[in-house]
Amino acid sequence: QVRLVESGGGLVQAGGSLRLSCAASGTGFSINRMGWYRQAPGKQRELVSTDTSDVKGRFTIARDNTKNILYLQMNSLKPEDTAVYYCNANIALLTPTYRILELWGQGTLVTVSS
Repeated sequence: QVRLVESGGGLVQAGGSLRLSCAASGTGFSINRMGWYRQAPGKQRELVSTDTSDVKGRFTIARDNTKNILYLQMNSLKPEDTAVYYCNANIALLTPTYRILELWGQGTLVTVSS
């Protein structure tokens, strides 16, 4: 069984920074791609970035392939960045039979105060 576990959320003042982490754990899998999404109160879930995106700006995404960890460095945070941030991964299960899974983490709350 493969799981995604996010961490690093919390309360920060506007202009501050946070780094989110998403660790994929389990056996017999490989990661095709990973990404970060967020869902603000009363809004639909939206894509923040994927690990293949060439994102410029306040947020930076990075993936450690040796540890199966995805990071999201968020700088100059604004109140409108307040949301639950979710990690997503497209994973190939190798055993017992090959299949593709789309996994979500449980989410981590980021609150930016003004």
